[in-house]
Amino acid sequence: MKTKSIFLLSFLFLMNCASKEEEIYTPVPYNLEIPTLFADKLIAPIIPTNNPLTEEGVALGKKLFFDKSLSGDNSQSCATCHNPKKAFTDETRFSDGIDGNFGTRNSMPLFNLAWNFNEKFTWDGKDFSLEKQAFEPVSNPIEMHSNWKKVVEKLQGNSTYPDLFLRAFGTSTIDSVLVTKAIAQFERTLISANSKFDKFLLGKATLTAEEQNGFNVFMDEAKGDCFHCHGSNNNPLWTDNQFHNNGLDATFTDLGLGKVTGDPNDNGKFKSPSLRNLKFTAPFMHDGRFATLEEVINHYSEGLQRSSTIDPLMKKINDGGVNLSTKEKADLKAFLLSLSDEEFVNNSSFNK
Repeated sequence: MKTKSIFLLSFLFLMNCASKEEEIYTPVPYNLEIPTLFADKLIAPIIPTNNPLTEEGVALGKKLFFDKSLSGDNSQSCATCHNPKKAFTDETRFSDGIDGNFGTRNSMPLFNLAWNFNEKFTWDGKDFSLEKQAFEPVSNPIEMHSNWKKVVEKLQGNSTYPDLFLRAFGTSTIDSVLVTKAIAQFERTLISANSKFDKFLLGKATLTAEEQNGFNVFMDEAKGDCFHCHGSNNNPLWTDNQFHNNGLDATFTDLGLGKVTGDPNDNGKFKSPSLRNLKFTAPFMHDGRFATLEEVINHYSEGLQRSSTIDPLMKKINDGGVNLSTKEKADLKAFLLSLSDEEFVNNSSFNK
């Protein structure tokens, strides 16, 4: 009888230990605050049903985003090339990886990603979904140059991560899928919608004469003609999130979308970036070739290059560009800078 009692107690003890990890914890749904202009002008953001936003998932994703243990030598994190103070890009033309090697693309800023309705990410659209996009930098030899097995081992051996994954995803067994899900959750909370121009549209700020005239130049098809690709007062994303050949080169060393699709008609096409936060995100274009906003404006004004896949929206290609006056250029720059969001780059929720 005594032996049976000891056996029963031992069995119950082991069952209790085995079930401890399986205790049900329900993550708290994250309240994603939709900006007024987004709610009025855009459809709902894309939140995958298999990766809903939760308080625990977002907090875990933020911790991982800033964690240098994701790199091979523990020297770089996602935030190394996507600095919150720079609207989640950096100030260099090409970012260098842990081995000092440089890529060939400029680091893209990160904000309003949940409203990228085609879900094609990166300059050439090769990654479908934020979750997939987060996979590559870890193992890319010119970026973080690690591998997911080593990263998972480091996280699993950490004293805090297993419990954080348990609370966020219901398991303390960490894998790359859950890591990228958490990072994607955090990235979907990066919302920029409080620039001076946003406040103007909400009746809370007044534009200068230069900013107002710059907006008129931006919207005028006979002048700047910028709104087709880069949004308007009716598209607060300030991008169409599509891919265009905007006349940078007559011949291509980087095929862009064409390398992804294999279609020669896509050669030289790259994603239209948002015009928000240009105050913080220089240099510009997919290869960071333009150090200043003035250079960008000069390109569209008189620097267009013809090629076989030039976008039809580059209507003034035969004239080399839209040929803006000096004042129109200055006013256009003033308007573009009014789309910068100081609150976003100083938001403590987005910083380490």
